[in-house]
Amino acid sequence: MSPSQFIMEWAARLAPAPRHVARALDVAMGSGRHALPLALAGYRVFGVDRDVDAVRTALDAAAVANVTLRAWCADLSEMPFPDSRFDLVVVTRYLQRNLFASLRRTVARGGVVLYETFTTRQRALGWGPTSPEHLLDPGELRQAFDTLEILFSEEVEAPEAVARVAARR
Repeated sequence: MSPSQFIMEWAARLAPAPRHVARALDVAMGSGRHALPLALAGYRVFGVDRDVDAVRTALDAAAVANVTLRAWCADLSEMPFPDSRFDLVVVTRYLQRNLFASLRRTVARGGVVLYETFTTRQRALGWGPTSPEHLLDPGELRQAFDTLEILFSEEVEAPEAVARVAARR
């Protein structure tokens, strides 16, 4: 699967200045579809996923691309993120509501959270997640990050039903 256009466009806008090392966290990174392009763009990337095989795949791909990726396996329901640590936090196609507060806290002052995942309207398309645990209600994502400065927010229904937010601390 290719990287999200939303994530890549925003990451490019927020790209670290030369000689500045910006830290990026890719939450539920899978095999690194965002972690690798972020590393190639100059971010110091940290990735976490609970699937050890996916993490290994991402690390192998990083080695082939000659970039450094710091990645680990963890059950995100059991592991809080450090406070004020990352300049960029990326979450795509993953919903764990009890992480919202931790994500807001782990982004450094001036840093940005980029979040994109499915909404309940995805059910009407006949593919993808169907469980309420994995689908956002209308307006839910924006509300989850409304204590930050909302730079961008949208919900679309095609070609997939997703909500997107870019929010700065």
